[in-house]
Amino acid sequence: MRNELQLVLLTAKELPVGDLPGLLGELEEIRVTALARLTAPERVPQQADKLLDIGEAAPRLGVSKDFLYRNQRDFHFSRRLGRRLLFSALGIDNYITQQKRIDSKTARRYHQRVGVPTRG
Repeated sequence: MRNELQLVLLTAKELPVGDLPGLLGELEEIRVTALARLTAPERVPQQADKLLDIGEAAPRLGVSKDFLYRNQRDFHFSRRLGRRLLFSALGIDNYITQQKRIDSKTARRYHQRVGVPTRG
């Protein structure tokens, strides 16, 4: 048993009976706190976002600068700052990940329709 708990055990043995309900409440608070930490999802460190200009964003998205200028409203991660058009780097990464999922689902449905076996 941990040294910290040895002291609590000794206290429980020597504490007046009238004070035991308070001790049990404190022990329950410790138990619930430990359980909450065990069941809580792990915190993922927040990544720092970077704003990219159109010259950096276009190659990452695999489109031309002209296309981005014409379709900027379709990309929720774009921002106008004055005359500059900027794009969130994390927004682009999330968009690409989402598109890959959509493309893989579409390919899977197509292969099922035409009878091509797929993996996974």
